[in-house]
Amino acid sequence: MRKIFIFTLIAFVTSILFIYCNSKENDTTKLTSEKSHESEKIKIAPPTIDEIIENGVPNDSNKIKEGVSYETDEFSVIEGVVNPGQAISHILGKYNISNADIYKLEQASKDIFDLRNIQSGKRYTVICSKDSNYIAQCFVYQKSKTQYVVFDFRDTISVREGEKEVITKTNIVKGTINQGGGLWYSISKKLGEEKAPALVDFLANNIYAWSIDFFQIQAKDSFIVYFEEKYVENEFVGIGKVYAASFTHKGKIINAFRFKENEKYADYFDENGNNLRSAFLKSPIDFARVSSGFGHRKHPISGKWKKHNGVDYAARTGTPIMSTASGTVTFAARKGGYGNCIIVKHNEKYTTLYAHLSKFKKGISKGSYVKQGDVIGYVGSTGYSTGPHLHYEFMVHGKHVDPFKQELPASLPLKDENTEEFNKLRNEYTEILQNFVK
Repeated sequence: MRKIFIFTLIAFVTSILFIYCNSKENDTTKLTSEKSHESEKIKIAPPTIDEIIENGVPNDSNKIKEGVSYETDEFSVIEGVVNPGQAISHILGKYNISNADIYKLEQASKDIFDLRNIQSGKRYTVICSKDSNYIAQCFVYQKSKTQYVVFDFRDTISVREGEKEVITKTNIVKGTINQGGGLWYSISKKLGEEKAPALVDFLANNIYAWSIDFFQIQAKDSFIVYFEEKYVENEFVGIGKVYAASFTHKGKIINAFRFKENEKYADYFDENGNNLRSAFLKSPIDFARVSSGFGHRKHPISGKWKKHNGVDYAARTGTPIMSTASGTVTFAARKGGYGNCIIVKHNEKYTTLYAHLSKFKKGISKGSYVKQGDVIGYVGSTGYSTGPHLHYEFMVHGKHVDPFKQELPASLPLKDENTEEFNKLRNEYTEILQNFVK
């Protein structure tokens, strides 16, 4: 009996010791694992100056102090807006950039960006060192929502242009014109006032300009449009491609399907392959904004009221310019206030003129034959011009006319060899529109 008691006692003590030791070992292992895990945690490095320039400040950052949007151990980021009358020297002077460096900056940027073109209301970013001198390392000027200019002071003074990444998303809008309303009002009620103008402009000037008079839109007219929206850093920046549209006007349905038959530009065809445009392109520049129309206006240089014999398209320097119809180049040289100028004779009736070009397309000269959509030159600001744009004139029997008010000959229908591909794309777009309606 005594032996049984001793064996039982030994077994009990052994069990207690085993449990204790195992528990301690597990605690030690757990502690070691936690320490190891903590040591393995990777510290996320803050963005570099170049990453800030390209991607903006991190979305989760908060203002550190008044005027400062973001900080690291090495630099501070200040964002602002150009005030009326403010020059780049006024801005950079606050961040210890000397007049000598401003002069060097002017020399470095003269072939890239004219510092005098900095406009009030445009946003900018200054990235400064964190030392006591608080000197600007980079100044980033936002030319537009997608384009920017970087003035870099870090090593040698340099200037470069950049573009932000643009994300495209597809969308569909459908609506009916109400009594007393219009297309802009109807679309803005669906998409908002920021998106409506660009889409309305494209529908009116690029797709239906030759088939619908939008001043005659009536109540109960309806529409559905399948298109792209462009975003930069989650901010809407514009309308992209319009893939398909269907407009019911005065009871008549006019369908439009985007199809790129020409490698240089896309056209819009109805369901039977008939081209919706005329023999002339609506615009010599893709996605350009009309900055000055045909008719009397106050001249931007002389300040006098005079007849404006053409249409001005606002566009950045270097934007390709297309011949709006096939024809022969009768002039390609400097022409007084027109600056670099090209004149194309299409036939005995029609002639077009393109002025203020920065340069001509290689191979374009007097006597050259160009086809509709061929690039003939590039937007500039030569001659009597206050900024980069294209001045476009349209002449009928030598008389200047408003190109938007002409009844022009119809364009050629879809080519037979493209019918199968077009039908496939048309059916795909039609299904998308019909499914949305359902």
